[in-house]
Amino acid sequence: MDQNTINEGKTLGLVAYLTLFGTLIAFFMNQEKRNEFTTFHVRQALGLGLIYILIAMVISSLDSMMISMSFWIFFSILYFYGLFGAISGKCNKIPILGDLFQKLFKSIGQ
Repeated sequence: MDQNTINEGKTLGLVAYLTLFGTLIAFFMNQEKRNEFTTFHVRQALGLGLIYILIAMVISSLDSMMISMSFWIFFSILYFYGLFGAISGKCNKIPILGDLFQKLFKSIGQ
């Protein structure tokens, strides 16, 4: 991936991490140009958003403030990791799950 592609995709890469709506906005705005950098971050953000929702449904039923706060801190760190990667122009995969997200959502951006 060349520096020009990264520079063109930074804005939408950043938008992808702003909730699932941001991911959808970045996805649809990337349909015309098919920027590889943006596609990478859309996949990562989509995976994080879906995993977040699934785990949040389980955590919310536990009714424990300590578990809920740990969950929020953990996902906040993951989102900021992806967000700072998009800002700095790097394709850092989310730890542990990043490869899985790239494989599951490989049809996005093709």
